[in-house]
Amino acid sequence: MKVILLLNIDKVVRVARLFSFYAPLLTERQQEFIRLYYHHDLSLGEIAKQQGISRQAVYDNLKRSEESLEDYEEKLRLLKYYDGIRDELDRLNNMVEKIEPRLEEDDVEKLKGVLARLQAYQEGELM
Repeated sequence: MKVILLLNIDKVVRVARLFSFYAPLLTERQQEFIRLYYHHDLSLGEIAKQQGISRQAVYDNLKRSEESLEDYEEKLRLLKYYDGIRDELDRLNNMVEKIEPRLEEDDVEKLKGVLARLQAYQEGELM
């Protein structure tokens, strides 16, 4: 009987989000294992065979990588900061929508332009 370990979707999303912020702080090998396991959905056995190592070595590498990602977030709080800015931008957007009928069209366009630029900065699209 083959046992298949299903990943918790919340864990997959969390690791992916942390990886998007902190991947450059991991070793090349850690980055590769995270990509193979979480992004390409390869099993521990498939990665082990591809890398010429044991499943246990793959598991240990992934575990250390995940712990490193969590440690970076605990210290740097980039994900928490990002989420806080996104929440505040959502609130600001809702406020603009509520007051929009009371504003001049030109003022509405200016506000929406500022919001769009703030959201682009927050998403890393403007630097």
